[in-house]
Amino acid sequence: MTVAALLTIAAPAGAQYGATDGEWRSYAGDNGSTKYSPLDQIDADNFSRLEIAWRVPTPDARLDLEAITEELARRGRLGEVPAGGNPDYGVSLRLFKATPLMVGGLVFVPTPLSLGAAYDAGTGEERWVHDPESYLDGPPAARANMRGAAYWTDGNVERVYWGTTDGYLVSVDARTGEPAAEFGENGRVDLFTGVPRAERGTYDPRGRHWISVTSPPIVSNGVVVTPVTISDYSIAKEAPPGWVKGIDAITGELRWVFRTVPRGDDFGAETWGNESWRYTGNTNVWAAMSADDELGYVYLPTSTPTSDYYGGHRPGDNLFAESIVAVDIRTGERKWHFQAVHHGVWDYDFPTHSNLVDVTVDGRVVKALAQVSKQGFTYVFDRETGEPVWPIEERPVETDTNLEGEVLSATQPFPTKPPPFEYQGISIDDLVDFTPEIRAMAVEAVKDFRLGPLFTPPMNTIEGGIQGTIQRPAIDGGANLQGSGVDPETGLLYVPSNNSFSVLKYYTPDPDAGGNLRYSQSAFGSGRQPRLPQGLPLFKPPYSRMTAIDLNAGDTAWMQPNGNGDRYRNHPQLRDLNLPPLGGDGRGGPVITKTLLISALTAGGSDGGPRLI
Repeated sequence: MTVAALLTIAAPAGAQYGATDGEWRSYAGDNGSTKYSPLDQIDADNFSRLEIAWRVPTPDARLDLEAITEELARRGRLGEVPAGGNPDYGVSLRLFKATPLMVGGLVFVPTPLSLGAAYDAGTGEERWVHDPESYLDGPPAARANMRGAAYWTDGNVERVYWGTTDGYLVSVDARTGEPAAEFGENGRVDLFTGVPRAERGTYDPRGRHWISVTSPPIVSNGVVVTPVTISDYSIAKEAPPGWVKGIDAITGELRWVFRTVPRGDDFGAETWGNESWRYTGNTNVWAAMSADDELGYVYLPTSTPTSDYYGGHRPGDNLFAESIVAVDIRTGERKWHFQAVHHGVWDYDFPTHSNLVDVTVDGRVVKALAQVSKQGFTYVFDRETGEPVWPIEERPVETDTNLEGEVLSATQPFPTKPPPFEYQGISIDDLVDFTPEIRAMAVEAVKDFRLGPLFTPPMNTIEGGIQGTIQRPAIDGGANLQGSGVDPETGLLYVPSNNSFSVLKYYTPDPDAGGNLRYSQSAFGSGRQPRLPQGLPLFKPPYSRMTAIDLNAGDTAWMQPNGNGDRYRNHPQLRDLNLPPLGGDGRGGPVITKTLLISALTAGGSDGGPRLI
């Protein structure tokens, strides 16, 4: 697990939007999450000559993981590891996902085990490390990983913020790494405080923290807003809600709370039938966020309610689940919202930040917000008013399911523009047809599964009968946490995506173990699945792609597969075929410069590993 820097040469910034001064001050470059830099010294002619300037191991690598594991076992705090012994759920360094920040010649990066570090941007020399020792308090709500940190200055003090696996928000001096003593209690704020059913020292049924942090905070107008991950795999209908907090950037004092699961007389509480808001949780913001510093709005991409895949215990549309919510970052007041999935059971939560960009639509300048989604849609709004730039229609969808007690929404929102950037739904015509023999295998593989369009209801497996619903895009998208980027000079939005599927399986939790849900999801990929032998793909390509969307017109500008797809084309049954590029080499998040679109593939490098393109 290492941090690496490519050899680059800084140049003066000249654009009004995106990252400035050759720095990268926010997770996605700027608070508008453009992932755009106006630098142009690296171009198509010299990109292939870039070399790694330095590479260093992160400070996690110096920890004695064996001793930490033994101590957690002694204290009974190892938690339950899923069947199969997935090492990512232990004290693991495997999930290093952080996007470093670069400000004032320093690179800031958090690590999977919640340490923070700073390095000299030119040499890679370690400047400081701060270790909150979060790993000593047991396993996180999700796997141990951290995607980024936040930087902020008021011109006098400089601070770096990140969240921890045990549910704290940390603030340190950006130049020294020392805890910001005036922030909360010695540089940290307890995110459990005030959240129903999330008392510190209590744990989920697997012995894991109810609340952790896996994505970066965002800071605007002197307020820090941090995402939280709420334990997802509950066996009971009761869980902590993922309320969002605004925290003073200097003192750590609580400024406001936005209740993503409303209660009582709150707007939206009526969308929780049988007053299910009283016990339902999750509906958190686990992904990165965006903010408009001038408007003073922060945009919250929310997730699914308890549980992700069954909602018989929470009738209604369930606001503000699977929504974009614009909140005044100074007060926490809701300014507008849009719900993309009513009464979700497909895990189609918003997995990434919005992209903020000004575009010209039919001769009118629009301060736009574009939000990509797992289901392959791009939702585009006026980010001040919440009005859709192009109509979004409520269309009838199928609602019949054999999951007892489940009542699905009769309609779901469908944007009329832009077109979907990924395949949606399943039909026989979508199955792979490289050869007649492979086509026949694909038809046979799906014969006992339910096929249908986007939002086809999930089905419980019946022995000797239906084996479930094939859901496409899969529960991880479409688009996912890698997110999209936008060029503010052209209005082109660049979206990496996957063409994949899921089949959900269900079981009834044991009441003796505290279970009271009628259904919960079994291990992903368990039971009979519609898979072809020897790793052959089930559907037609491409299996991952990059799509450019013109936000001025609402049209697809171009699409190309992400990679050649050698892991498919080298299959014994395919290697002699004359196949086009198949994709399937990942969906790395884009970085945009004045002349380049840069992305990462999982294959094709000099050693067969990842590469930048």
